[in-house]
Amino acid sequence: MKTVIWGLLIPFIGTAAGAACVFFLKKDLKGSLQRALTGFAAGVMVAASIWSLIVPAIEQSEDKGRFAFLPAFIGFWLGILFLLLLDHVIPHLHRSIDHMDQAEGPRVKLNRTLMMILAVTLHNIAEGMAVGVVYAGFVAGSANITAGGALALALGIAIQNFPEGAIISMPLFAEGKSKPKSFWLGVLSGAVEPLFGGITVLIASLVVPAMPYLLSFAAGAMLYVVVEELIPEMSSGKHSNIGVLFFAVGFSLMMALDVALG
Repeated sequence: MKTVIWGLLIPFIGTAAGAACVFFLKKDLKGSLQRALTGFAAGVMVAASIWSLIVPAIEQSEDKGRFAFLPAFIGFWLGILFLLLLDHVIPHLHRSIDHMDQAEGPRVKLNRTLMMILAVTLHNIAEGMAVGVVYAGFVAGSANITAGGALALALGIAIQNFPEGAIISMPLFAEGKSKPKSFWLGVLSGAVEPLFGGITVLIASLVVPAMPYLLSFAAGAMLYVVVEELIPEMSSGKHSNIGVLFFAVGFSLMMALDVALG
């Protein structure tokens, strides 16, 4: 049980560590640095979705023969549609900023701050579910999910959560928030990860036959976030190749972690 608890907390620790950058950096993140961090995060999430979620989901359905892909296919689309629904319920960050930059006044800063926190929180819900599903499979004794593989996913998401925490706390400080308040808002955005991860563990452990669907559901949710949010952000502005390069770095690092620890 301690292994599971620590596994669920590791991504949250990554967010908190990133948010703490506000105490050590004097200025907001530069555009090129933010693209690099976003590209790195996208690469980690894509690799984690494939090796830690979709591949185990298909392997657990091998008894279905040529239709072994079906649970992963269905779960993947459910994850995509779930995030699509959330997309309509919670406006995404880049849309909100583009719209609000045309207005003026303190209310705009408040709305921008809230939208920033909501957008990252939305990402963290999907990530928390992903970690929770993998650890649920480990607890259930699935031969396709090892403690090392689950730890690799948790570490990979923690790595990509570090820049995510900084991307929240640094702009908030630049907008006039105090350093402690900016830090705690960044930390709180990651608090949903262990919460939703724990809930997912409890639910998934009771529904072991649904594990392939849950794994691929988490993969679909994570890839939706990558394509909808991270890739546009890493490709914007000048020197977009920086984002692509760091995407490759994040992808290869997560791939290596999954194989080495799995």
